[in-house]
Amino acid sequence: MSKLPMLPPDDLPPNEVTKQDGMLHLELEQSIGRCFYQACDRITQVLLSNCQWYLTTNNATLMLVIDCPDLVSYWHIVSNIPQLGNRLERFTSNAKVRVYPPFGKGGPFEISVNEISAYKDWL
Repeated sequence: MSKLPMLPPDDLPPNEVTKQDGMLHLELEQSIGRCFYQACDRITQVLLSNCQWYLTTNNATLMLVIDCPDLVSYWHIVSNIPQLGNRLERFTSNAKVRVYPPFGKGGPFEISVNEISAYKDWL
């Protein structure tokens, strides 16, 4: 049984997503990205600055996507996953990190924030 019909009409999601809705969603993601970056320590900020990265939301999951230009950056970022997860967890426990190695060097590494404690033991 869905809880949506119990909500007042003003609280229900729109029937149709408008261009303005999309623009507001993009602005929200960019704002969260700025707050996330500012919450990171200086080392993490430098690591992120060497890569292309962004935050996005998909089905109520916040995802940090990082595209690494070389294997050295990739390994530094992957080694810093616990720190990245710690900062993301300040926004939501329903978050993931996806790290892409350089093109042709393998598939992306993806981990949920709530799995990072097990990952720390693996490092």
